[in-house]
Formats: sequence, C-alpha cells, structure tokens
Amino acid sequence: MESKFAAQLYTLREELKGGIRPLFKLLKDMGWAGVQISSLPKGYDPNEVALALKENNLGAAGMHISLERLQTDLENVLQEANLYGTKDIICPSVPKEMQNKTGFRELKTNLNEIAQKAPSYRISYHNHAFEFQTTIDGQNALRYLLDPVDNNQILAEIDVYWVKKGGQDPVEFIAPYTNRMPIIHLKDMTKDDRQTFAEVGEGVIDFLPLLEWGETNGVKWYVVEQDVCERPPLDCLQTSLTNLKKFARKLK
Repeated sequence: MESKFAAQLYTLREELKGGIRPLFKLLKDMGWAGVQISSLPKGYDPNEVALALKENNLGAAGMHISLERLQTDLENVLQEANLYGTKDIICPSVPKEMQNKTGFRELKTNLNEIAQKAPSYRISYHNHAFEFQTTIDGQNALRYLLDPVDNNQILAEIDVYWVKKGGQDPVEFIAPYTNRMPIIHLKDMTKDDRQTFAEVGEGVIDFLPLLEWGETNGVKWYVVEQDVCERPPLDCLQTSLTNLKKFARKLK
C-alpha cells in the first residue's frame, strides 16, 4: 500500500516556487511514492516536471486541471499527461457561478464530453463541501455528478475531509464508487470546534476503514492534501505519511 501514497502539490504551492526538482527530491527522500500534479509555478516547463519525476522515481498520481483548461487546451493536457505517465485527469472544482443546479448540469455534460474526447484517460471530479448544498433529481449535486451508471463517464476523486465537512460519513459516502475512484484525497479534520484541516491521523476521521475499502475497491493512489498548514507544510506532510504508514501496517 505504501507504493500508493502521494503528496498533493497544492499543499506545497509556496515551496514549489523555490524549484520543482529540489522539492521532488525532498518528497522522495521523505518516503512518498508519488505526487499529484497541481499548483505548478507560472510558466513551468513540463519537461522539467517529467525529469523531476523520473530522476526521483516518483509516480504521477494524476493531474488537477481546471475546467477552463480542459475545455480550451485538452490536446496539450493529454500530451502533458503522457509526459508524466498518468492517465488520470481531475477537475478540481468549479467557479462560484457554476455552484447551482444549472451549473452542475452543465458541468456533468462538459466532463462527459471531455471523457468522450479522451477515451484512453480517466476523467474525475474532486469535491469540496459546496456540492452538498444543491439538490438535483432528489440527490445532492456530488451524487448527481458521480452517478455510477454506464453512460456517466465521470469518475470520483472523493476528498474525505470535505465529505465530513458537508455532514456526510466518508466511509458510507464512497461505497457506490467501486472501481470508479482511482484516486482518493486524504486529509483530516481537527478535533476542536474549528473543524479545520489537520494532518492525517491527527484529527477525527477514521482512516483505517477508508484504506481497507480502497484496497478492495480499485483505488490506485491515496493522495494527501492539506489546504492550510499551521506548521511548515513539509512537516505536516511528514506527519501524515508517518501516520499513514502506521495504518497500512495495521492492515497487513
């Protein structure tokens, strides 16, 4: 399982400005098996990213790509995915003006159209909590987007923190997505009233059943993301990885 643990680069968006290759080396030395591509510095060179992955033997646990870029620059996105050796392309969110019934219906159509144009790739959607505030066809907008039926090609990238924040139980929520969730986002929630971001294993979310489910239901990567860190982000990622490895040992 440890070969499936990856760090989400959004956590290190400031550190990335100091250099992609040295940061990737730090992550490899820390013990990560992969990184999820996101938040790269403006004007980055995809070839440098590919080199940083290769020289550190890091896997690419998918790419977070904005809906706008997916719609306007899909060919280059797919070329980048090939360069990094990943088939997973994830829409990370939608703008505020789309967070309503009309917007979510449009999003579902758009992502399915993108999936049809890129049949060799997996197109997924990463949730926050706002999807739970809209009801479509008798279900929340996230269930609507990820409906596990044959004619819906949108796969899940469930963020367990945001599911919890949205008032749902993460273990119950992921149950319908057997072999439809190649990547899961792991982050914890603090034990205090703030309910803010915490290192994996330091908060209120029970990760053992999530990992156990993942191992039997098709998860390829467990990606750790911490949107806001109260300590240096690399220290937070180290804590999360140490705890994840402890959980993995319990499941052996």
